[in-house]
Amino acid sequence: MIPTRAVGRAARVVAASKFPVRHYSAAPRAPEESNQAPSSRWLSDTKARIGKCITFGMSKSLVDEAGQVLRVLGRDWRDLTAGTEGYLTDPKRAGLHRHNIVWGEQDSMGHVNNVMYVRYAESGRCNTVRNFAKYVDPAHRQAWEDLLTARGIGLILKSITVDFKFPMTWPDRISVYHKFRSCPDESTTSLILDVLILSENKQRPAARCLEDVVVYDYRVGKKSTMEPFMVEQLRKTFELQEKTKKENLTKIQTIEEQVRHLEKQSWDRPDAVEDFGSAAK
Repeated sequence: MIPTRAVGRAARVVAASKFPVRHYSAAPRAPEESNQAPSSRWLSDTKARIGKCITFGMSKSLVDEAGQVLRVLGRDWRDLTAGTEGYLTDPKRAGLHRHNIVWGEQDSMGHVNNVMYVRYAESGRCNTVRNFAKYVDPAHRQAWEDLLTARGIGLILKSITVDFKFPMTWPDRISVYHKFRSCPDESTTSLILDVLILSENKQRPAARCLEDVVVYDYRVGKKSTMEPFMVEQLRKTFELQEKTKKENLTKIQTIEEQVRHLEKQSWDRPDAVEDFGSAAK
């Protein structure tokens, strides 16, 4: 049996949703479609679909199946939201993990001030570099740390753009993830980074950023390439991004099949009759 709380949450999603529920086909997707990340509302839509099945009425075994899917959605929502795009959601990779939004970051309209999103992205980028130093490649820790200084080869932000998705409000928590748009090589002198700022309250992107970061040698005052060991670690990270994307898209397909099965066995059954309950029970 699933917890009563989980059933209640799913039912509330259906009741409170202001958007029409989208239905996804269980048929295998075309190869070109299978590599695309789902809609940013996929998570809430899927919860709403399960909630509709539960409120319509299902057998105990189907309720248990629904509970298993809901547990996966609750546990892996970051992977299913960000991982499907190739973002690495491990706390040791994240630029910011469950970072608290504070009251003073809001503007007069009660929304998080637009400039704060740039701050989140920049803080996340610096922490991502420090993650290489601390967790990914500690053997070259000092060299990675020096990328954030003007002592030798460093990183300079050339440009940043922000695409706002919805106005965040306090209280909330965010996670910030960076990924490489292309695989770095020995000739790379700049890095194009996609940034995802993920709201925990909404469980979907609050903003997306695009950063152009230049590799700069402060000793000679011009662009530079990166150290070979750095290029190798960045290449491995890009490969891990691609692997993560494929793994999580496969998870999405599996969940889609499970939810469609629940629909076919409840409200979308040819002889379906909604269970309104009975005073005699």
